[in-house]
Amino acid sequence: VQLQASGGGLVQIGGSLRLSCATSGSVSGFGTMSWYRQAPGEQRELVASISRGHAANVKDSVKDRFFISRDNAEASVYLQMNNLRPEDTAVYYCHARSIYNDRINYWGQGTQVTVSS
Repeated sequence: VQLQASGGGLVQIGGSLRLSCATSGSVSGFGTMSWYRQAPGEQRELVASISRGHAANVKDSVKDRFFISRDNAEASVYLQMNNLRPEDTAVYYCHARSIYNDRINYWGQGTQVTVSS
């Protein structure tokens, strides 16, 4: 099972991007799916997560601008990012936990988001 993140790019302040994370390989489904980000010189941080039942948690600093969603049938997760700021510049990674054992984790390869001033 592999996760493939896409949708990153270069955007100006105030712009929007929609990140997608698709799954390849045979999978029955995932439990919690999440987006993390890692800025240069910083630790990876959790941005947003969503349960299989679509209960979402979003980092306070982006709560009014970022929205997470998922498609259980497609085992995909999305992150809509609006009103982007330079501090949102980072590599964004999707993450998923096994539906059968939440200690089993899957990571996507990361997609670069750069917000220019």
